[in-house]
Amino acid sequence: MSDAIKLPLTALRAFVAVAEHMSFTDAATKLNVTTAAVSTQIKTLEQLLETPLFKRHSRSVRLTPQGKRLLPGVRRGFEELALAVDQIRRDRTSGLLNISLLGSFLQKWLLPRLGDFYQKHPEIDLRFNASDDLVDFMQTDFHAAVRYGVGPWPDLKAERMLDEWVFPVCSPALLAKLGPIRTLGDLNKYPLLHSAGEPWQDWLRRVGGDTTRAEHGPVLADALQALSAAENGQGLALARWSLVAADLAAGRLVRPSEQSVRQKAAYYFVAPVHHYDLPKVMRFHDWLAECCRQFAPPEGERLEP
Repeated sequence: MSDAIKLPLTALRAFVAVAEHMSFTDAATKLNVTTAAVSTQIKTLEQLLETPLFKRHSRSVRLTPQGKRLLPGVRRGFEELALAVDQIRRDRTSGLLNISLLGSFLQKWLLPRLGDFYQKHPEIDLRFNASDDLVDFMQTDFHAAVRYGVGPWPDLKAERMLDEWVFPVCSPALLAKLGPIRTLGDLNKYPLLHSAGEPWQDWLRRVGGDTTRAEHGPVLADALQALSAAENGQGLALARWSLVAADLAAGRLVRPSEQSVRQKAAYYFVAPVHHYDLPKVMRFHDWLAECCRQFAPPEGERLEP
């Protein structure tokens, strides 16, 4: 291996060019160098191999038996090298792109928008890992993540992408039955649905409600289950704006109260610093940032966190 590393690539390229054209002059033209430079490179290679590679005549050049043996291997080597370099180049700009993110954000916000990304970047093959766990970039092959939190995350570059608000939602039928929430008495008519991701205490505290109510009621595994239960009329769920905007627009859910609380947490695009050098990572980053800019905040009164 050490001897192979010492082989002069320039001389090998000159050897292949002369062998293909059987002419030092034509090889020089192809390589965009002088004939003398090509001759020097061939002599260097012959000295290294301690054998002649060409029989030189006044008007012709022929490969020696040793040159004929060497040529196929050198050609294969350059072909494999070119393939390897091209693969690395294409891996930077296209191909598989692994993204980690919350399943709720993927299902309710990102998936409906992905058709636009694939239309603009058909060369990139997105793969998502939907998990609440923080991915370890040092131990996995993930390129980037979309995280919901306040940051920072050690050893990662994080860019705030999308702010978030929370407010109550319920089914249209439940709203028709119990009426809008304008007072704390109105709120007390509704059973509360709980999920670990959206605790009621902060919203109740901000609107002056009884925070002890947050200790009672069904507790569901995640935001998606809470929203499903709310859509089925089982109670009032506290929802993130990003997760319910489409459901509200479609009429599957409604807002019985206009009060929303802006969250300290937000959605961040995070990745190791060196991954930002990958064109395919930046293409997804830029597309996601534009989608977030186009996603307007909720209407109604907005209480700061």
